[in-house]
Amino acid sequence: MEEEIVIHAEELTKTFGTFTAVDHISFDVRRGEVFGFLGANGAGKTTAMRMLCGLSRPTSGIGTVAGYDIVRQAEKIKRNIGYMSQKFSLYEDLRVWENIRLYAGIYGMHDREIAEKTDALLERLHFTRERNTMVSQLPLGWKQKLAFSVSIFHDPAIVFLDEPTGGVDPYTRRQFWEMIYEAADRGITVFVTTHYMDEAEYCDRVSIMVDGRIEVLDTPGNLKERFGARSMDEVFHSLARKATRSE
Repeated sequence: MEEEIVIHAEELTKTFGTFTAVDHISFDVRRGEVFGFLGANGAGKTTAMRMLCGLSRPTSGIGTVAGYDIVRQAEKIKRNIGYMSQKFSLYEDLRVWENIRLYAGIYGMHDREIAEKTDALLERLHFTRERNTMVSQLPLGWKQKLAFSVSIFHDPAIVFLDEPTGGVDPYTRRQFWEMIYEAADRGITVFVTTHYMDEAEYCDRVSIMVDGRIEVLDTPGNLKERFGARSMDEVFHSLARKATRSE
């Protein structure tokens, strides 16, 4: 059975004047895959992610996400993906249940479904007592778990995670990755950027960008073998040394 491709990029390019932020990148991501999208500051990974999310129009090249064209069908892409950034994408001045309802409504879910799934989610997260708590009062790790849960509340085909574990302790990061695996087991594709190289080890495949181009793309095991490295941190630094630009 042929594996389903849910993200396809072909010669995807983004320029700003004479500066080429993303330089003819090509890759595919499969359904249910945990795909690490790595690169040093200035490598172009955030710009590439914005194009895939339908937030920035490419200068040239082709891209499809969840079967939709990133240029012609950007609004449909936004309806079929989840997104979480390092700032967790939550509204601090809203209660826990209000954040869930707000995002579910944006994604077009119906009231009854929202109510049923909210109760189930709060119970699964052990947040039932925090239903009416202001998000600003939650510990950082709790905010992180809630933000991720909200980003996949509508069962998207793909969730984009942009540096999602920044600033949290190693134990909480491990718990977060358990949630990522659970989502992938449900068939949700996870596209994640991270600057923690131990997290790169958790991905099914990893790409590493250098100066706007994808320098390597393979499994962590294959990359470590190829570079004679003991860890992904060693692989990353051997490639990052080639970079000639920074943010």
